[in-house]
Amino acid sequence: MSYIVLGYWDIAAASVLLVLNALLSIAMGLKLERQLLLAAARMVVQLAIVGLVLKALFAAVSPWLTAAAALFMILFAGREVLARQTRRFTGWWAYGLGTSSIMAAAIIVTVLALTTQVKPDPWYDPRYAIPLLGMILGNTMTGVSLGLDRLVTGAVRERTAIEAQLALGHEMPWAIQPVTREALRGGLIPIVNAMAAAGVVSLPGMMTGQILAGVDPVEAVKYQLLIMFLIAGGTGLGVLTAVLAGARRLTDGRHRLRLDRLSAPTAD
Repeated sequence: MSYIVLGYWDIAAASVLLVLNALLSIAMGLKLERQLLLAAARMVVQLAIVGLVLKALFAAVSPWLTAAAALFMILFAGREVLARQTRRFTGWWAYGLGTSSIMAAAIIVTVLALTTQVKPDPWYDPRYAIPLLGMILGNTMTGVSLGLDRLVTGAVRERTAIEAQLALGHEMPWAIQPVTREALRGGLIPIVNAMAAAGVVSLPGMMTGQILAGVDPVEAVKYQLLIMFLIAGGTGLGVLTAVLAGARRLTDGRHRLRLDRLSAPTAD
């Protein structure tokens, strides 16, 4: 197997395209040039640090270091879920609901893949565990954040309809069902679209990377299919857990809608 080794000048040449985007933003008055350049600088620093950390993890092959890295990734993903909510739950639920949902889903699916499909030796080998967790975690994070946002905004928007159903004698699960269903749908739409477009509209990133690294295209397809199925499973489990737990938090034992458990809308 052979692959092309990239030099630092190759990366620098590609970055010129980003500079052109920044110049276009200045010319068009978009005021995005600062964000573009800061985001690019942050990306470079983060990826450089990640590269060094992964190199050390791969050399150590320690279950404790692998677990620590996984925990850090999960906690950071939970923070991203929280940041993307326009209205948040109050108290511990604001951070804990999204974090616990993506943690449960990502860990279950990642461990399942490592022990039954990929089967590295040892099974917690960070060379396999960390990339798998990262791909599953990133997509699950997106699904959970969208699902929770749809749930909360939907409950606020449909408050009158929900309370009218309750006044007619329906129990809360029935009254909030349309909002819950729409939240689940919103959280799952991105992975559905990604699977529908894979191979026809776009070549997924992992498959493209393997092909560029010299892997046989058929083998690259096998790995990509495995990853997409794992991502879909993790996203579905995470979204279902988060939305159902969130819907339960918006109700109480007396079948009342508890919007007082939400904070005020955050500024854009």
